[in-house]
Amino acid sequence: MKILITGQSGQLGQELHALHEYYPDHQFTFTGRHQLDLSNPASIDAWFRQHHYDIIINAAAYTAVDKAEDEPELADQINHKAVKQLADIAASSGTRLLHVSTDYVFDGDHCRPWTETDNTRPLGVYGTTKCRGEEAVVAAHGNSAIVRTGWVYSRYGNNFVKTMLKLGASRPSLNVVNDQIGTPTHAAALAEAVIQLALSKEAGRYSGEIFHYSQEGVASWYDFACSIMELANLDCRIYPIPSKDYPTPAKRPAFSILDKRKISEQLAIEIPHWRSELIKMLTNEHEP
Repeated sequence: MKILITGQSGQLGQELHALHEYYPDHQFTFTGRHQLDLSNPASIDAWFRQHHYDIIINAAAYTAVDKAEDEPELADQINHKAVKQLADIAASSGTRLLHVSTDYVFDGDHCRPWTETDNTRPLGVYGTTKCRGEEAVVAAHGNSAIVRTGWVYSRYGNNFVKTMLKLGASRPSLNVVNDQIGTPTHAAALAEAVIQLALSKEAGRYSGEIFHYSQEGVASWYDFACSIMELANLDCRIYPIPSKDYPTPAKRPAFSILDKRKISEQLAIEIPHWRSELIKMLTNEHEP
């Protein structure tokens, strides 16, 4: 199959690139903003007038959560309008679309894992634009699926783990919020699940179906930071603080645990615990 993956420079895009060699029977094309600019509708139309694919994996997104509060139009273009354009193109051409979304479509006002059928209620611009993107995929009535994830980190790009490693090596202590709860997700493991879902024998019957994927386990950002320091052998003390002591332009959901039973059963996979995946990232060991 001919597979297009957008967002090649992002964490997930780079992990998908590292993984694609394990699928030699398929032809992969990776694009970034210089080839396929999702902020430019004309660029999207021009690209698909010249290229056709069996599968599109949309790993591109506007992910600057706080900056989105000041750039709502750009965030909406990339996370919503461009996604609608991709979904409509895919539906009209018979192309399978797998779109990656976020736990930020929920408000976090829960004390149980979020299921795929729970009502969405985003708190900020980022979550709102991603929610609109999901709605556009469903409305296109094509062969499509949506994968929600959250707290993504990897060996690539900028992320919480790499920030903690850098700060932990240069500071004696750090304050980290302890009242936002979720599950850290290694982008390498997410990439494996995304590829498997896109190629699964059930994929031909998807029609705007939603799946959740993150690692197993529960953590606060404080817990996550403590584990990073421990596993990296960094002598940096982590102090827990409430979110009110670390104000940000965008409000984050307080509880982001996702229910992964559906994708686990669909792909017949055992989802790893977040600490085991963190060890793999820190030791640069990851095999599909």
